[in-house]
Amino acid sequence: MQIGIIGLGRMGGNIAVRLTRHGHDVVLFDRDPATVAKVAERTEGGRGIAAGSVEDLVAKLTAGRKIVWVMLPSGEITEAAVQQLNGLLGKDDIVIDGGNSYYKDDIRRAAQLSEKGIHYIDVGTSGGVWGLERGYCMMYGGTKDSTDHIDPILSALAPGKGDAPLTPDRDKPGLDPRAEQGYLHCGPAGSGHFVKMVHNGIEYGMMQAFAEGFDIMKTKNSAILPEDQRFDLNMADIAEVWRRGSVVSSWLLDLTAEALAKNASLSEFTGEVADSGEGRWTLEAAIEESVPAPVITASLFTRFRSRTGNNYAEKVLSAMRFGFGGHVEKK
Repeated sequence: MQIGIIGLGRMGGNIAVRLTRHGHDVVLFDRDPATVAKVAERTEGGRGIAAGSVEDLVAKLTAGRKIVWVMLPSGEITEAAVQQLNGLLGKDDIVIDGGNSYYKDDIRRAAQLSEKGIHYIDVGTSGGVWGLERGYCMMYGGTKDSTDHIDPILSALAPGKGDAPLTPDRDKPGLDPRAEQGYLHCGPAGSGHFVKMVHNGIEYGMMQAFAEGFDIMKTKNSAILPEDQRFDLNMADIAEVWRRGSVVSSWLLDLTAEALAKNASLSEFTGEVADSGEGRWTLEAAIEESVPAPVITASLFTRFRSRTGNNYAEKVLSAMRFGFGGHVEKK
């Protein structure tokens, strides 16, 4: 298939390259021409074509229904891109927002674009900087017609079954086999980003639990404790042993172990932990639904606190964020 991609940052560029590795043709645009050139060079078989503007990108989409994937930061920049495409595309064309937009914005945009017959698909995309090789876990919302049409695109980006053990009883009626491949149609527009939003809220809580646990272990050698109760524990070794058969083994633990093996003090991190919005939106949804979410609430507030003074736990959080997403602490 042919697809245009707007935004070639850490994930957008890798998405473009992965698609060309699976035989898809990609038209590339970014506001930085040098970035466009670099990504085009990385694409396979000459399948990456550079565009000089959004208008140029749309003009170069010539293979039937025009499909444009927007991979930009949530907020005004994504809104502007979608509105620009609304003026350039026509009936049965497809706009995909693969960033982390607020799901209520998706619902509004889908209704607006449908007035011209344009389909809008929101794709919650997880995989960070590792997605090029590992693939991307995707949760998406939109009409059945439009999501079925782009299935070859999503299938190419998804990680596949990999070596994860099969879940018993997955052959029951009503369960979507695509979930085993790492991508899932969640429902109408907005549902994909809603599921990804909650996914990120859960991620906040899991990361916070790891961070606090390692901080407790590191501080077990504190002078405030009786001398016979002090332990000088090796954080890197503990993270490593937990990776081997423990019930808390996970990719987040893998990233923690990698960071600690490199530098157990994590001195390269300040511990000032940012939040990208999804945690806040998850709590807003919880409040609207009257669903208690104390763990996610506490983890979000801890990130706020980290910007006014931090400790080892926040450095562990920063190390994990850098590991899975390439997120660099703000100076």
